[in-house]
Amino acid sequence: MEVIQVTGKHLVDEFHKVPEIIYKKDRNWIPQLRLMIENTFDPAKNGRFKKGDARRWVLKNDGKLVGRIAAFYDEDYASGYDQPTGCCGFFECINDEEAAFKLLDTARDWLKEQSMEAMDGPVNFDENFFFWGMLKDGFRPQTFGMNYNPPYYNDLFAAYGFKTYYEQYSYSLDITNPDLPDRFWKIAEWVAKKPGYSFEHFSFKNQDKFIRDFIEIHEKAWGNHDNYKPIKFQLLKDLLSGAKIILDEEFIWYAYHNGKPIAFFMQILDLNQILQKLKTGKLSLWQGLKLLYLKKRKTITRCRVIVLGVVPGYQGKGIESAIFHHLKKVMLRKKWYNDMEMSWIGDFNPKMNALFKSFGADRTQTHRTMRYLFDRDKEFVRAPIIE
Repeated sequence: MEVIQVTGKHLVDEFHKVPEIIYKKDRNWIPQLRLMIENTFDPAKNGRFKKGDARRWVLKNDGKLVGRIAAFYDEDYASGYDQPTGCCGFFECINDEEAAFKLLDTARDWLKEQSMEAMDGPVNFDENFFFWGMLKDGFRPQTFGMNYNPPYYNDLFAAYGFKTYYEQYSYSLDITNPDLPDRFWKIAEWVAKKPGYSFEHFSFKNQDKFIRDFIEIHEKAWGNHDNYKPIKFQLLKDLLSGAKIILDEEFIWYAYHNGKPIAFFMQILDLNQILQKLKTGKLSLWQGLKLLYLKKRKTITRCRVIVLGVVPGYQGKGIESAIFHHLKKVMLRKKWYNDMEMSWIGDFNPKMNALFKSFGADRTQTHRTMRYLFDRDKEFVRAPIIE
């Protein structure tokens, strides 16, 4: 077996061929957008290269592709834990321990050279909205940006020595369903009409203002998390600019109290419902036009909630319900949307999990972020519960 670092167009092509080999007979698999992955590894388009670095490799056995992996680190993420922690991701491999271990050894050894002492995976060299975690249960076609893998990947990572750092739960909900609890909607309507509270959906016309509001909410709502990392204005603006095809301005909501931002909600369109029909992540001009045509024809019926946050002091007051009150009006008008996947909520966040269950949402799948400590004698500690 030979591990080859990805350099040059030919090896980039081979990196993207590996999942086509692994999932050839798997009807649940939906190709990831090649451009999105390439942007992740482009220093000109991924700000994490300013404080970090990344490498990727393919694995061949007798000249045949059998696997791939990437390793990466950035100082902000690495410094948030007891030991400097790097990451691995975009792992794909045949069901063979020798092959898998060779890939994981390669990622580990490179991270050691970068002074890392642990490796999280499978994750992404970008925001955790996309391609984050190992699918543990719920093996069905995934929503856009959610990782999919064969069940045996769990066994390969466990055999190597990875342990679960935290689990990530996804929920499904149709907020236009008349059977949802009446109490929920009564609270939602009451809060939505309270004096001093206002609710606005995002607009690209005023995006700078909304980005600043999000950063303020993000800092207050998540700032007390042990692994909190500030989000840079330009990074978020670049993310929005590159994601217009999966955004609907009326699916991004803000809550304000006396003019101050206090909550944020964002859901994206499940572009995978179209990519599954196209059966490729590398879009030609024709396929790109077909994608736009299918989107206009309302092929997408599902959305994926990627962020819901309320600043302390306003939590437990029904602000989330009030946002859903406004969102419901939009979804009743856009009747072709009939499913919301709320993903993902860490097991370290019991309040948010309880909140989604109170909405009447059904838990549909579990991913998990796994950690491998290079010092095998060091005590493994799971992600702390948010109080």
